[in-house]
Amino acid sequence: MLTLRCAKCKAKLWKYNKLGKGEVVRCHKERITKMYKAIEKDGKMLCPCGAVIGHDKGSHWNMVRKSFIYSGEKVSKL
Repeated sequence: MLTLRCAKCKAKLWKYNKLGKGEVVRCHKERITKMYKAIEKDGKMLCPCGAVIGHDKGSHWNMVRKSFIYSGEKVSKL
């Protein structure tokens, strides 16, 4: 389970169940387990400080690289 934070202000955004060992390029909406301070507005996911974290693509968010940091462990695929 990963905890995503804003790279600019370090605010917690959400908890995410990442499958596989690759980079976090997109976040599937059904795997987001807990939302903290992230704000959805006009098809974008924003941090309260105003930084754009991702763009809505229907079933997932395309993440903006270098706008977020994460900590935690990724779950390996079976």
